[in-house]
Amino acid sequence: HLLRRSLVLFVVGAFMALVLNLLQVQRNVTLFPEEVMATLFSSAWWVPPCCGTAAAVVGLLYPCIDSHLGEPHKFKREWASVMRCIAVFVGINHASAKLDFANNVQLSLTLAALSLGLWWTFDRSRSGLGLGITIAFVATLITQFLVYNGVYQYTSPDFLYIRSWLPCIFFSGGVTVGNIGRQLAM
Repeated sequence: HLLRRSLVLFVVGAFMALVLNLLQVQRNVTLFPEEVMATLFSSAWWVPPCCGTAAAVVGLLYPCIDSHLGEPHKFKREWASVMRCIAVFVGINHASAKLDFANNVQLSLTLAALSLGLWWTFDRSRSGLGLGITIAFVATLITQFLVYNGVYQYTSPDFLYIRSWLPCIFFSGGVTVGNIGRQLAM
């Protein structure tokens, strides 16, 4: 059962990475070296497996932490809610690439509000909030490291080497994958 859930989460994470990364690349938000872009869906080959692995870990971690804390997650436990959560996450990611604001602070604050709204609408657990914040922090550090070492870059970085709204994407992605993991654990 655990292996099957891991596989499903890996496939979901890899697929979402392909689709969402393609959007970022098309809008010239993320830039990969030219030799990398000849691969599947104009994405770096390592992005889908890394995101798939992260989705499997995060999706398995959420129900594990829930049971460890003795707080079973009971809020909106049905697949329709999970699908709506995925749709909102895709919308937040899409907004990060498509919306034009006067400055990145406004965009970051808007995406932060949307991300917290996603958590409030589809999760509302302390463990979900804590894990989402932890995931956003760790993923942002990893991304900073990758960009610093020239693996890829962002156009107009405004937060050290990345875009300031990226932690919001990681937070909402963590909550979304966590909800998928919780639903699969039922």
